[in-house]
Amino acid sequence: MSKNVLLISSTPRKGGNSDLLCDEFVRGAQNAGHKAEKIWLPEKKINYCTGCCACVSNQGQCVQNDDINEILKKVINADILVLATPVYFHSIDGQMKTFIDRACPIYTLARNKDVYFIISAAGGRTEIESTAQTLRLFTESLSNVKEKGIIASTGSWDAGGVKRTPVFSQAYNTGKNI
Repeated sequence: MSKNVLLISSTPRKGGNSDLLCDEFVRGAQNAGHKAEKIWLPEKKINYCTGCCACVSNQGQCVQNDDINEILKKVINADILVLATPVYFHSIDGQMKTFIDRACPIYTLARNKDVYFIISAAGGRTEIESTAQTLRLFTESLSNVKEKGIIASTGSWDAGGVKRTPVFSQAYNTGKNI
């Protein structure tokens, strides 16, 4: 059965390791017959959350005029949600944090999803685990979400370095086997 796969990528570096892993995951999912879309957050206009709470009384719609409402509808409709981020100072980058803050209106609407994390770090496992834990804090706020896997690249500083590691084919194979 074909699934609706949504990948949210926050890396500001087009062609960087996180971006390449995202593309491989999407390619694998599409080759398996799934509908897969990657949203690259740096090309979207997403303002910071102001804490006004208008979304609570506005049926989950934010009153700010930016791209978040369109993205959140796609999150709600996805069967598979993939969150991808590079590691910045032992955690997610700023673009992913802004997205998570703005996802407050859909905590009760985004349900029944399998979730994967794609994390790229120049450092090691400690940075991967702390970043994964931050992403879990978000996904565990959603309803009936199951974490299915983490695709983690460590030790690659240079853009494209991930292509020389087994993680590169893991991203494709994970997408293909969802």
